[in-house]
Amino acid sequence: MIYTVTLNPSVDYIVEVEELTLGGLNRMKRDMKLPGGKGINVSRVLKQLGVENTATGFLGGFTGGYIDTWLGQEGISGDFVHIADDTRINIKLKAGQETEINGAGPVITETETAALLLKLEALKPGDIVILSGSTPPSLGGDFYSRLIAVCRQKGAEFVIDTTGQALQDALSQGPLLVKPNHHELAELFGVQISTREEIITYGRKLLMGGAKHVLVSMAGEGALFITGQEVYHASAPKGQVRNSVGAGDSMIAGFVGTLSLTGNVLEAFRAGVASGSATAFSDDLADRALIEELRPLIAISQL
Repeated sequence: MIYTVTLNPSVDYIVEVEELTLGGLNRMKRDMKLPGGKGINVSRVLKQLGVENTATGFLGGFTGGYIDTWLGQEGISGDFVHIADDTRINIKLKAGQETEINGAGPVITETETAALLLKLEALKPGDIVILSGSTPPSLGGDFYSRLIAVCRQKGAEFVIDTTGQALQDALSQGPLLVKPNHHELAELFGVQISTREEIITYGRKLLMGGAKHVLVSMAGEGALFITGQEVYHASAPKGQVRNSVGAGDSMIAGFVGTLSLTGNVLEAFRAGVASGSATAFSDDLADRALIEELRPLIAISQL
């Protein structure tokens, strides 16, 4: 089984206006309310790919209920800890360019924290746990480490998709996959990266740190896949970019889902790039039809 863990989910309220007038009245051209959170995005794309999975984490209040209902309607198995505080709302304001206003997240109690850790006690060898996104401030900076410790104790693989110290701390525990974009990779090592060769150099450092596979997304320049001594490049298909939210999560879903079904890392890489691109070309997350349309267009070459 694949599990996704979203510690700080959200309802993403997407608002589009013709022109933003600060301090004045603005009327919406269009709006959408979508379930948000990186792990939840992964679960939704895995479902599109026909890969059964269980979404867990913390949900609370009417906003948490909205997410729970949405996932149920999509046929996604949810096993969340229901908390007393409300799940946050994130605002994505589109007025020519996109402005994001993200909530900090709910207060998680010790009892609620213990309930999530208890859920992970059901893990078995061969399971994959995808840990994605930010952590509510109330959980502290080491909560991912506590989750990873349970994964290792139970013999489950884990994928980590976060940034900063939490990612650094996770490397030595042997994540199945890490997936920074080229900007996050540069920030992680405190450097400027301007060439593909530099991306490969610092991507290899993630392997040396303990990661089993490294995916680095490069927007229109495609993606790099670094595994063992080998490096592969995948081209990015052409299309109109309509959505900046969830492409990286979709790439993880495509990679992990296909790897779990086939065991073939290059086909997993291809599916990951197709899934990420399909989301970038959509208003919401990718659907299966567009992923399958793009998959044969992804050219992979060994560097």
